[in-house]
Amino acid sequence: MRRLLRVIIFVCFTLVSGFAPSFSIAQSEQGGVVREIVVEGNQRIEAGTVLSYMLLKEGDAFDNRRIDRSLKSLFATGLFADVTMRRQGEALIVNIIENPVINRIAFEGNSKLKDDDLSAELSLRPRVIYTRSKVQNDVKRILTLYRRKGRFAATVEPKVIQLEQNRVDLVFEINEGKWTEVRNIRFVGNREFSDDRLREVIRTRETRWYRFFSSDDNYDPDRLGLDRELLRRFYLSDGYADFRVLSSVAELTSDRKDFFITFTIEEGNRYTFGKVDTDIRLLDLKSEDVQPSIGVESGDWYDAELVEKTIDTMTNDIGTLGFAFVAIRPRINRNREERTVDVTFEINEGPRVFVDRIDIEGNVRTADEVIRREFRLVEGDAFNPSKLRRSKQRLQNLDFFEKVEMEQIPGSEPDKTAVKVNVEEKSTGSLSVGFGFSTTSGALFDIGVTERNLMGKGQYASVSAQIAARQSRIDLSFTEPYFLDRDVAAGFDLFHTSTDNQDASSYNTKQTGGNLRAGYSISENLRQSWQHSLKQIEVEDVPSNASQYVQDAAGKDFLSELTHGIAYDKRNSSTFPTDGYILRMNNALAGIGGTKRYLRNTFDAAQYYSLYDQWVLSVRGSVGHIVGIGEDVNLLDRFFIGGDNLRGFATSGVGPRDKSTKDALGGEWMYRGGVELGFPLGLPEELGLSGKLFSDIGSVGKLNPSGSDVYDTGSLRLSVGTGVTWVSPFGPIAVDFGVPVIKEDFDEDENVRVNFGTRF
Repeated sequence: MRRLLRVIIFVCFTLVSGFAPSFSIAQSEQGGVVREIVVEGNQRIEAGTVLSYMLLKEGDAFDNRRIDRSLKSLFATGLFADVTMRRQGEALIVNIIENPVINRIAFEGNSKLKDDDLSAELSLRPRVIYTRSKVQNDVKRILTLYRRKGRFAATVEPKVIQLEQNRVDLVFEINEGKWTEVRNIRFVGNREFSDDRLREVIRTRETRWYRFFSSDDNYDPDRLGLDRELLRRFYLSDGYADFRVLSSVAELTSDRKDFFITFTIEEGNRYTFGKVDTDIRLLDLKSEDVQPSIGVESGDWYDAELVEKTIDTMTNDIGTLGFAFVAIRPRINRNREERTVDVTFEINEGPRVFVDRIDIEGNVRTADEVIRREFRLVEGDAFNPSKLRRSKQRLQNLDFFEKVEMEQIPGSEPDKTAVKVNVEEKSTGSLSVGFGFSTTSGALFDIGVTERNLMGKGQYASVSAQIAARQSRIDLSFTEPYFLDRDVAAGFDLFHTSTDNQDASSYNTKQTGGNLRAGYSISENLRQSWQHSLKQIEVEDVPSNASQYVQDAAGKDFLSELTHGIAYDKRNSSTFPTDGYILRMNNALAGIGGTKRYLRNTFDAAQYYSLYDQWVLSVRGSVGHIVGIGEDVNLLDRFFIGGDNLRGFATSGVGPRDKSTKDALGGEWMYRGGVELGFPLGLPEELGLSGKLFSDIGSVGKLNPSGSDVYDTGSLRLSVGTGVTWVSPFGPIAVDFGVPVIKEDFDEDENVRVNFGTRF
């Protein structure tokens, strides 16, 4: 009982003492009028400023409540470290201790983050009032920055250096610590996919020695949220409509050096598409009009991404039929017993909303015009979400911006919407220095300067030079992507090339000239191009024992060539395609001036199939034919195959060949093709290693074979092989091992082919 009484007395005393500043004036002296308020202790702050924050004025009665509220008001300004008030007769004495002013802010011990990056996060600045609460908040901000960089062991200690005139220097002493790495990633609840397969799906990676070029093995809480979404998309695209991520827990070890991450998931059952139907509520739109746009088939595994793609395709296709305002919503009916998902695409008339304006922000260097011309929407158009997404994709494809964000904001009227575009520019110029090796050119060194957004106008310009054992080149290129404000990419090239063909055909060549070119899109996937080339070609260093056909080609020629090209590209990627196809046709006519006269036609096709994750089958083929106009086809204008385009054979190793000198003479027709299967090697994705199996076919010959001094059978050649591709930090490296299966005795083999190059 005594202990309880003591505790009660202690609490009451603490409460009373805690409110002592409010009652610094004795209760017995409550009466009277404040005749004078005296401010003491102020150095920088005027007395009038202090009085302006007080609720008690001269002439007011002494009132402890108002004095208490005045104290709180003064403390709330953040200008004072301490404030006390006392009554002296009919005067109120206000004694203040001012907070110091920050003279300078410095950082010590930081190397991974620059001073400018740290300063940008601080709320404190030089000539700002120093307060402990602001310092502690800034310490938390700095620690947050380091945690985003994967350094959870970082510590920050603020130090204050007192200066004269109540000024201070603020120094943040930083111990950055080591990277806080992800030691292990575990999955709980997965039955259909192994932990290793799911680790490939997410962005976060376990720490390994070969990940020194990546930061994905450092813990980032924001990335963990992305990982949850990636897992969800992966399962939903493979039929698991009930999939859920129950939790994602990151546990930090006691030494704050490593994280253990555990994802608890619920896979659920796998579903197939059941009934696929449409519910059309637009007048004059028939079911057969939209059926070709539906990419979902009954019986296939359920794929949520495919449903979204189908909606985009249907929106675009219906728009081309004249329906500007369309809203498509999928109705999903899940049958858990039969494990099917019925999808009904409900097609309604969308709200009649027009584009009011397009606001662009964030572009400092890039002109507004460069951004606007990539839009599939303009002011006054009917608003179309699909076209807006396509516009965003086109802006990202420019590769001018680090980030592209778009959002809808209210327009000037209820039926209008504005589009706000925010971009973050990145460097578009580069200086490249490279070295490498290829079987075709030998050891090589190159240097180049490239600007992809010249003067912010979206123009492309480059100057490059390559010096190699068997081929050297100097090149100047310029491209205006929207020539005369039209969707026409026009440009020119100037070049000089020297090639050593002694091993294949006993001659060297020099080519000097230039190209004028223009290309434009006929539709989203169909593109047409034109090019006119003027160049001087010199065949030199022909030995006396070379083939007579080579000796006849020695000397100088002048070429004037007009080339037409058309391509239909339905690939899902132009760099690493895994699905789709491409068709290309080129026609070249020489003879509008110059000394050469011929017509050359080529046709190329390629199809890509995604068999399984990272397993890609590609089938390609090419045919070509050249005919001289009033003269024989010159040696340099003929087709040569072998090497990169027919693996297992040497460069120019297939086709007509001089019997005595073994010089390759080329052909007037050719065909080549191949099948290739790319597959993962079971190694970590970060290593960038993949394997391939291939089989190439091809042949080349003359329409009218020469006499007995030339080998020219025109027979089929076939090779098989395997290879490894490494997308290394130093550049792509490809090694192919090819073996001729069907060949002629006079063909030249090449079992190993290496291509290696880098730029930095």
